[in-house]
Order: sequence, then C-alpha cells, then structure tokens
Amino acid sequence: MNLFVGITVFIFTVLLIEGAYLFSKNLRDPEKKIIHKRLRNLAAEGYTNEEIVKLLRERSLSELPWLNRFLFKIPLMKEMDFLLQQSGSQQRLGVFFLFTCLMFVVGYVLATLVTKVFATSIICAFASGALPFLYIKYKRKKRMDRFQRQLPDALDLIARALKAGHAFSGGLRMIGDEFGDPIGTEFGKVMDELNFGVGIADALRNLSKRVDCPDLKFFIISVLIQRETGGNLADLLENIGFLIRERFKLFGRIRTLAAEGKLSAIVLICLPFFVAFFLYFSNRVYIMTLTTDPLGRIMTFVSICLMLIGAYVMKRMIQIKV
Repeated sequence: MNLFVGITVFIFTVLLIEGAYLFSKNLRDPEKKIIHKRLRNLAAEGYTNEEIVKLLRERSLSELPWLNRFLFKIPLMKEMDFLLQQSGSQQRLGVFFLFTCLMFVVGYVLATLVTKVFATSIICAFASGALPFLYIKYKRKKRMDRFQRQLPDALDLIARALKAGHAFSGGLRMIGDEFGDPIGTEFGKVMDELNFGVGIADALRNLSKRVDCPDLKFFIISVLIQRETGGNLADLLENIGFLIRERFKLFGRIRTLAAEGKLSAIVLICLPFFVAFFLYFSNRVYIMTLTTDPLGRIMTFVSICLMLIGAYVMKRMIQIKV
C-alpha cells in the first residue's frame, strides 16, 4: 500500500508540473500570431490555396511530441479537441488530458485518505476525472447560447450592409470586426478561409460544422439557395432575424412557466445531501453506517443511481424545446 501511495504521489507531482508548464506556455503563446501572419504571406511564395488552407486548419493536440503522437492514436481525442474548440478554450488537448489525469489521481488519493475503501476511491476518482469534461461541456453550451443570442443582430448588420451597397463578404467582415466572441471569432475564421481561396459556400458549411446552432443553419441554407435562385437577400435576413427574436420571446415565457418545476427538482436533489451533512455532525455513528456496513454501502450505491435516474427524468420533463 505504501508503495502504491508513493507511485500515486509521484504521478500526481509529474502531472502537476507538466500541466502548469503547458498552461503557462499557452497563456504566453506568441507563436500563434507569428504563424498566422506568415500564413497570410504564403500566397506570394508559390503555395496553392489548398496547401494554405490545410496549413491553416492543422492543429496539434499537444506541445509535447510524445503526448501529441499518443493522443492522435486515440480515436475519441479528435472529438474532444473539437469540443475544446467549440467551448472557446485557449488550452490544447494535451493540457486538458493531463489535467483530467491529475484530477483522477487527486480524487483517488483524497477518497483513500478519507474512506480507505477501494470501491469508493475508484468512484470518486472517476467522478473527479469527469469534472474537466463537464466543465468544457458547460462552457461549450454557454458559448453556443451566446452565439445564438448574437446571431439576430449579426443578420441585421449584414442586411443593412447589403442595403448600403456592400458585398455579402463585406457584411461577413463587419461581423468579424464589430462583434466579440463567439460570433465575431467564428465569422473571422470564415473570412480567413475566404482570403485563402475557399468559396463562400464551403466556408459557410465549415462554419455550420464548427457551431452547433440550428438558427445558423437556417441562415446558411437561405444564403446558399439565394445564390442559386436569386432574390432579395437583405429582406430574407431581416425576416430570419425577426423569427429568431420571436422564438427567444416564446422560449422566455416557457422558461418562466417551467421555473417552479426546476426549483422543485433542485430541492429534491439537494435534500438528501443536506440531511446527510447534518447527520454527519449531529449523529456521526448513525450516518457512517452507510459507509462501514456492507449493506449500507449497497443501499448508498442504489440510492445514488436512483437519484441520477430521477434527476434525468425531471430534467427531461422540464426541458421544452422551442
């Protein structure tokens, strides 16, 4: 046991140092701006558009060569890297992977010191290791929601630009210049692809792949159809923006009606933990039976599983899509 604890502490220390180094390096990353500037000058050096776009899209998963090769061999790592990009995280997948391993080790060590039960330690380790992933999912959802809220104003800006006589690409450039993250960042990537020779249709399709927003897909489909059949694109974009705003109003009313159900779900989920916390300080011998007795551990495990199922059912009941 002492040898295992020593190995765990050693791995924890290595991961902590490595993660801190990569995190600080990514914060001070001046190479990204230099590479982006050089890519803009590659066209004058005889490179084809396809080669430039390929260089623009390539993305390493880690600053460490051995870790980069290891991550590329794992099938799900590319999907995780795409999730990081959607969340707007500035850290690479290597930092995220090392931090996940670090949280796994920390959860296991702390649970072992507190409970000294192997099964509990493993459960706590996996729960701690899942925290970075849940945080990235949360950031991704918030970023996509912010994109969706910015989209009506962006469509109005394009419509006004078209009415003022600007080209459609000029309206896209205005969005990249005038709006903040995420919509300004994503439309800035569209303009980068256009500058490197990608067609508008392909650049917009790539945007729809990067951003999980149904309203954006309506905008892109409308633009592609209009380029094939013709019509007044400015009025079309204004109508789409109006429909998106009306949908937001309807969604706000539905959220108000569902607020009572959400509050009830939160109370029902938190109540057992508050009771257990109170009993731990008022009658510790009574509550610790759930962790020391084999039957108590089984009851605790079954109760947690039933609570998770109940939380999922309640979430589905109050989650209304508009």
